[in-house]
Amino acid sequence: MIARQTTVQTDGSAQCGMHAGERCALCKVRPVSICAALDSKELCALDALAQQSVFEPKSTLFIQDEPASTVFNITEGVVRLYKLLPDGRRQIVGFALPGDFLGLAMADRYGCSADAIETVRVCRFSRIAFGAFLDEKPHLLRRLHEFATHELSLAQDQMVVLGRRSAEEKVASFLVGLQNRLARIGAVSATVPLAMSRQDIADFLGLTIETVSRTLSRMAREKMLVIVPGGVRLLDPKRVEALAAR
Repeated sequence: MIARQTTVQTDGSAQCGMHAGERCALCKVRPVSICAALDSKELCALDALAQQSVFEPKSTLFIQDEPASTVFNITEGVVRLYKLLPDGRRQIVGFALPGDFLGLAMADRYGCSADAIETVRVCRFSRIAFGAFLDEKPHLLRRLHEFATHELSLAQDQMVVLGRRSAEEKVASFLVGLQNRLARIGAVSATVPLAMSRQDIADFLGLTIETVSRTLSRMAREKMLVIVPGGVRLLDPKRVEALAAR
């Protein structure tokens, strides 16, 4: 089991010198998270339930099949979500970004494991307390339903990606999808930051690391993108989008 490395502020509002709820109101990811459905008084109530935690790179938020006792709202960083297969292989099922909530599934145990790829900051909640909070906020439940519908759409898209697409189409779909998700949280740029490793991308797309590296190099030779430190810059986004849409 991977050791958990967390730093928890048990009295966040007092330490920051903020009134209850002010931290939530100033949160940069609030507009794209389910918290956007809450007014200032409701944010105060939610803030009272939250603990602030920091996970260092490669540390674990939770492990597949553990009791799902905690809900996480990512406020900074990228999280790798994966399942361990019976034969010991790893299948990455997604990457969580700021604004994403983890641990909200109905099951009593986590359906996958979650690791920090880079330094990750979260608001964490007792699942029981958060569930009780949700029960009193039908408008928040509606917002949660919208998120669940969006996540289902992403899962369906991933099934298509893992189907009969070529390696180039898979990589293009991954880059365009990540760019669009980052744009939702205000990170609009021709450069797509890749906090995850080539191996992570390969495991997510059902490819080998060699295939991912060769595909990116070929796309660079064809002037579709240029590989830059920490990511790629799309030089011909329309062509990449066309590949992703096949």
